[in-house]
Amino acid sequence: MISNQEIVEELAANFGDKVLEFEEPQGLLTFVTQPEHILEVIQYLKESDRLKFRFLTDITGVHYPDAEGKELCAVYHLHSFENSIRIRIKVYLPEEKPDIPTAISLFVGANWMERETFDFYGINFTGHPNLKRILNMDDMDYHPMRKQYPLEDATREDKIDALFGR
Repeated sequence: MISNQEIVEELAANFGDKVLEFEEPQGLLTFVTQPEHILEVIQYLKESDRLKFRFLTDITGVHYPDAEGKELCAVYHLHSFENSIRIRIKVYLPEEKPDIPTAISLFVGANWMERETFDFYGINFTGHPNLKRILNMDDMDYHPMRKQYPLEDATREDKIDALFGR
């Protein structure tokens, strides 16, 4: 078994300021890295004989519309079965150029996760062999999980606000 503190110390020793903003919300070790460092960090976590993060649980995205220059975030969840521990890695990206390298060379299962994240958030996984929409229609010109659209249709006339507690 390995502790979050031991992981932090090992990552800090090997990557210095390439890994930062360590925190533990609900005990889940979370840290931030840059797009140009994500593959080397994940590769180290996977290939380390001590850490053994050999399972990619998920890749997803988050949209922070008010965070200038860091509007989009690619989020990676890794699991070490042997150490019975999980970690989360965040990579913030600007909305005008949300490019991050694909992780398919490290985890083949990243293929569909990256396609789904591209489809819903518009994060561009550079080097991906077939980055295209998988759940939404090809002719959609937007990414539905971005917080860029009103939650309600202002043009509707059949809605009575009093029935919705307003």
